[in-house]
Parts: sequence; C-alpha cells; structure tokens
Amino acid sequence: MKTVKIIITFLIILTVLFFGTGLVIKDSSYTSQITIHKPLEETFTMFTDVAAMTQWNPAYSAIEIIDQKPGITGSSYEIKVLHNNQTVIIKEKVLAYVKNEKITLFIDRDGVIERDDYTFTRDGSHTLINLNSSYQAKSYILGCVLPYFKSKFKKIDEVSLTNFKTFAEKTIT
Repeated sequence: MKTVKIIITFLIILTVLFFGTGLVIKDSSYTSQITIHKPLEETFTMFTDVAAMTQWNPAYSAIEIIDQKPGITGSSYEIKVLHNNQTVIIKEKVLAYVKNEKITLFIDRDGVIERDDYTFTRDGSHTLINLNSSYQAKSYILGCVLPYFKSKFKKIDEVSLTNFKTFAEKTIT
C-alpha cells in the first residue's frame, strides 16, 4: 500500500510540473550563428532568393508567393514542408527587410508562432549570419510541451543554416 501511495504522489508531482510549465514559460528563444565564406552581398542575395530555398532546405517541397510587396517588407509566402510523409503548410510573413543587413520573419505553423531575426554582418571577406529565434504556442497544452523541444527547434535551424552554408559556398557566381 505504501508503494502505491509513493507512485501516486510521484505521478501527481509530475502532472503538476507538466501543467505548471505552461503557466510559467510563455515563450522560448535561442540564438544560432554561422560563418559563410562568401562576401556579404552575395550571401544575402542567395539567402533571400525564394526560388533557391528548396535547394538548400530539403524539408521545403514548394514555396508559393502569396503577396509580394515592393521593398519585400510585408510580403507573405506559403511553404509546403514534407514531414513524416505528410505535407504541412507554413505561413511566413516578412516583418522587416534591410538589404544586406537583416530579415525578420513571422512564421505560423501547426499551433506555434515563431519570429526569426536574421542579421548579416561582414567579417573580412566572409559573412556572419546571426539568428535570434523566439516562439510561443497558440494553446495552453502545447505551451506545456513546447519548452521541452527547444533544443530540437534549435537543431533544425542549425541544420538549415549549415545546409545554406554548404549551398552558398559551392555555388559559383
């Protein structure tokens, strides 16, 4: 009987901690950085080329321009991602665009809202890309789970940046 009480107490504590996560942690963020061995202007042009994105981001099966604004800021896209043999639609909007300096994206996907701030800086003849990413869940239950996947989200973005580095550095312009 004592063992059952200990197990039940342990399960109650785990349940309270799990649901408490959603109350305490409203959003999460992380940073990533990579150096591209190409000049800044060339790197920025390749990174923002919508037609080339499916070449360096293998998860993207298609990108559709929904609304292309002059100056890019305010433009919106629909990205089709193949995940576990299912197509997932991601909606992306450009919140800020400063040529050769930065691009800020608002991303809406499967119950998660994400903001990605990419900044581009010259490092001699190379380019340094910094990513500051923050995200939050649209629902309370997803908010309880999301903080436990922070490292997975960061890894996905780092793989994407590494894929871009490989693509950019092998591309001859």
